[in-house]
Amino acid sequence: MVPQPYKKALTDDSPIQAVLDQLQAAAPKNFLSAKPEHQSFVEETGVAFSEEPEAIEKALLNERERYSLALHVAAKLAKARDIVTKLRQPVKLSVVFAVYKEHHRILKPEHHESGEDFLRRKVAQLDWLASASPLFSWELVAVDDGCPEGSGHLLEQLAKDEGFENVRVLFLEHAIKEKLPIAGSLRSTDESRKGGSIVYGMWETCQRVEADKEHVVAFTDADLSTHLGQSGLLLDPLLNGGKEVALGSRRETTSVVVKKGTRNVRGKLFIYLWKRMISPALIEITDTQCGFKAFRAETARAILHDLLERGFAFDIELLLKAEQRSANCLARVPIAWIDSEAESTTTALNPYLTMLKSIAGMNRKYLPSNLEAEAFVAFIESLDENHWSLLVENVPEAIAAADPLCFGRFDEVTPDDLRTILKNT
Repeated sequence: MVPQPYKKALTDDSPIQAVLDQLQAAAPKNFLSAKPEHQSFVEETGVAFSEEPEAIEKALLNERERYSLALHVAAKLAKARDIVTKLRQPVKLSVVFAVYKEHHRILKPEHHESGEDFLRRKVAQLDWLASASPLFSWELVAVDDGCPEGSGHLLEQLAKDEGFENVRVLFLEHAIKEKLPIAGSLRSTDESRKGGSIVYGMWETCQRVEADKEHVVAFTDADLSTHLGQSGLLLDPLLNGGKEVALGSRRETTSVVVKKGTRNVRGKLFIYLWKRMISPALIEITDTQCGFKAFRAETARAILHDLLERGFAFDIELLLKAEQRSANCLARVPIAWIDSEAESTTTALNPYLTMLKSIAGMNRKYLPSNLEAEAFVAFIESLDENHWSLLVENVPEAIAAADPLCFGRFDEVTPDDLRTILKNT
């Protein structure tokens, strides 16, 4: 909670720097999204910051390391809330997320070391955003991806116990058994890796048209990496900027990111390779795998059919189809994002080579012939998991040291260079 003396400073004419310094003393030192008191602090501070969101964010970013993560998150929330406050038409936001082996993260932190209490936290986050305007409404749609521990049923029971009327739970297994077209060629949930569930959830929400409301369909991760109060940031380019898709991005100059482990260098390698296979398509997009994207509902309805991918690379296929449908329709949105690698199914499955092979298939389906891209496609198709592990352990310095924002036009590492690495290690 924001102590009363600091609340007063926020409403006085104190200089922004002085207010930030006072709040720094009150802010959580080790911000954790799963702690209700930490969430309350960033939300209350976000409300106060919404008086001057741009100026406050600028002041914070000018001295990034000086201020706590909680204040940076609050600044993003302030900008998002300001956007919702200024709505001039009714807007419904449907937020979809997949659940698989989330039986620990659904618990409170005091009940399990990986517990995040994510359903209660997500509902509170969206309620906080909705309090900014009566024109904003929301629903939260969880989709069970065939979880052997019954994550979907656990969520259903929790939502019922808590009286969460805005929360629904779907089961990909039902879509497959009923042979719904959106399930594609899936024969069982074993063939889905997040993408099958997200696509089904997006499709299902798009069937629920409310003629008097602008409908936006978003998806997120089950964990608390991204505070859903930031959804207002995604709404802005769709409602006010003429865009069709808004992509939360962790790689913009004003993004606020906390990363753990080896994801950063491995992520750079992944970005470089997929860029080489589908450039110049999506040339300005870098962070395709951030689990925080929003689509105008009519755009989602138009691109969800006839998909190749039901795995973790589904994001890229949706973006490719959206861009081919309407050029320059994608918007990158800087967000605050905190890595939640504990119990991450993506990390556990190590899907990156599988994703790259899927993207190679997208090249063949959607893009015209290109000799450079085809050379990388052939290279990726030749790799096995041992090759991939060797590449991750020996990422070329030209890739490891480069800024991924430049990868659309950066091509210094060739397939032959990568083959040499494999040969010599």
